[in-house]
Amino acid sequence: MLQYDNSAFYFFALSTISFYLIPSWYSILSRVYRAFIGLSDDDVGAVSRTSAEKAKAESLKKESKGMALLLQRGFLINLGITLFFTALSIYLIVSVNTDGQVNTFDPFAILEIDRTADTKQIKRAYRDLSLKYHPDKNPNNPAAEARFMMVAKAYEALTDEVAKENFEKYGNPDGKQSLEVSIGLPSFLLDTENRNLVLMVYLIIMVGVIPFCVWRYYSDSSKFGEKDVMYDTYSWFHHTLNEHTVLKGLPEIMSGSAEFRQVNLPKNPIEKKEIAKLLQENKSQMLKPKYNHPVCIKGNVLMHSHLLRKSHVLDENLGLDLKYMLRLSNSLIDAMISVCQNQDLLQTAMNCIEYGQYVAQACWVKDSPLLQLPHFTHQEVKHCEKGKASQRATNIQEYRAIPNDEKKGMADFTEEQKQDVYKTLQVIPDISVESMVYVDDDEDDKVYEGDLCTVKVTITRNNLKKGERAGLVHAPRFPFPKQEAWWIILGTKDGKIISIEKVTNPARVVEHQIKFLAPRVGEYEFDLYVKSNAYIGLDQKSSVSLTTLDASVLPEYKVHPDDAELDDEPTLFEEMLNANIEQDSDSDDDDSDSDNDDDGPTSAAAKKKEALQKARKAAAGDDSDDDDDSAEEVYAD
Repeated sequence: MLQYDNSAFYFFALSTISFYLIPSWYSILSRVYRAFIGLSDDDVGAVSRTSAEKAKAESLKKESKGMALLLQRGFLINLGITLFFTALSIYLIVSVNTDGQVNTFDPFAILEIDRTADTKQIKRAYRDLSLKYHPDKNPNNPAAEARFMMVAKAYEALTDEVAKENFEKYGNPDGKQSLEVSIGLPSFLLDTENRNLVLMVYLIIMVGVIPFCVWRYYSDSSKFGEKDVMYDTYSWFHHTLNEHTVLKGLPEIMSGSAEFRQVNLPKNPIEKKEIAKLLQENKSQMLKPKYNHPVCIKGNVLMHSHLLRKSHVLDENLGLDLKYMLRLSNSLIDAMISVCQNQDLLQTAMNCIEYGQYVAQACWVKDSPLLQLPHFTHQEVKHCEKGKASQRATNIQEYRAIPNDEKKGMADFTEEQKQDVYKTLQVIPDISVESMVYVDDDEDDKVYEGDLCTVKVTITRNNLKKGERAGLVHAPRFPFPKQEAWWIILGTKDGKIISIEKVTNPARVVEHQIKFLAPRVGEYEFDLYVKSNAYIGLDQKSSVSLTTLDASVLPEYKVHPDDAELDDEPTLFEEMLNANIEQDSDSDDDDSDSDNDDDGPTSAAAKKKEALQKARKAAAGDDSDDDDDSAEEVYAD
């Protein structure tokens, strides 16, 4: 009779828990190692190339290294669960050591007597235990009934000669057993007193906990699409982005993302007043709001506080909400561009890319690109835009071309601040763009209707030496590391998108290919845009010309005779089929030899040749009745 075995349960529970404990402890120890030893400053993006980046670098270190990495909610929950299961494993190990044998039949242990006990002691123990566990004294108690049967079996094994001999030879009074099986569950599950509790726990787990976990996992995972952006956000972008969307309206659109609908809901009247105050202060720089929802208003105000470089006036809670928005801004802007590409909105897509530049540099549409330089304010920018033509600069390229000793705007700077500016000018990319159109594997350089055209775009970072790679963007006011990348866009003159892709290759020379089918006969001119994902004023635009010729003037393609003969060659399947037919034909000939002895002196080789020819005709689809019969026989076989 199968019985619940505590010892087997200990081993089973330890094995099951180890599937969670081993990877969990590995994850915990790995994070502890990375928090204090394994992660370098470069790994977390805490790069301080200028004094302006020091505060950002220190903030990233605090958030990504040390105890901050260990105080995250998910890590603490996992740590608590792991410690609980570890303590449970220790208890199970101790239990195994004290009761470590998986349940085997031991009559002495069952009767609770020593192995030196005599017959009188065996009978007394049997009498006491049988009275104690008798079913009449323990009604509706399966555990007592099972114990009573084991006591009777143990007594038989020690008193009956045959049973005793079987026990001594095979370990069981019934003789040699093929397999010993017990149930690896704790025996307290059979106690009558625990019946209701066990049933209740079982129902809670099977009907409540497991369905809830499955529902929660499915509901959470089904909310997110590409780039870890919620489907509701994509729906919102599809609803709000159109050909009339202007750059100044994008902060409000991004603020309506589903990711912010809980975070940006005003929490109390004091916060509402603070948001209303900020709205009045920034109203002149904002587009008139289209959506009066509190979430959109708060998010719009916070984003403008960042873009206008007024985030220092926010209180701690609003500052954290803004930081959360900036953390998700990269993926959300990429999602906005993806929606524009799907809806074929070229100008709106470029507005989204430029919006990403402004977010990275904490500037807005009326600000000069020179504000990207550290320590520069509007006063320094005005000074740079005045004076001699040779010393005047309105953008980064013009300012970089001026010799260092003639650069304006730094008269009041310390030597350290000047070095910060020079270093930043070296970090900000200086690119040149080349493009060419060609057709792969073509005999001439002309393009014909329907050809697969390739536009090869080559970006060269002139500010890097050979072998160097682009690093993180210099964006001291953006609180997270951002890798330099370039958007390459090919569009038509009427605003249609042919291709738009983000190139993240950090090499000095980057090649990117755009493939599309050549349009109808005519002359075409496309616009090629190369736009930075983080720097303002570095975008480049060029034209790509394409002349498509009529494909009918091409010489007719003739198949080489050798290639044409390949169509007549049998396929591998046909060869295998013919081989099977030949084998069947041979066996048929052997069977019919005795019947056809009087037909004449036909040789066996001739018969085989004749059968082979018939089989090939049948495989080729011969219309004769005999061939049809042969084919039917083959397929029947």
